[in-house]
Amino acid sequence: MTAGLVTLEILEDPAVYQELEQKTRLLCRGLREGAAEAGIAVFQTQAGSMCCLFFTEEEVYDYSTAKTSDTKRYAQFFQGMLSRGIYLAPSQFEACFISLAHSEEDILRTTEAGREVFKELE
Repeated sequence: MTAGLVTLEILEDPAVYQELEQKTRLLCRGLREGAAEAGIAVFQTQAGSMCCLFFTEEEVYDYSTAKTSDTKRYAQFFQGMLSRGIYLAPSQFEACFISLAHSEEDILRTTEAGREVFKELE
């Protein structure tokens, strides 16, 4: 119960949400740039500290448009990231969640791993 109360006290600070947004933008930008460097089309969604990467050139705004993305390529990306110690949502249709526990170093390590994996994708 004490841990829950302390968590609620931390979350009362608006700066916490700004930090989460900043970390999530850093992750999204790094992955988007890595994909572009490898010539791979991706579309990203972000809401607060949640984000999702879709392997498609088209805008994704609902389930129907999400289904048009390349899930096979996402599976390859997932496995490549996992082999580098980065655990992402195993399904293209699930979001990633950034937390206060993630450091900027964690985010940069993730984007660097993403750059490596993008270069290896078929």
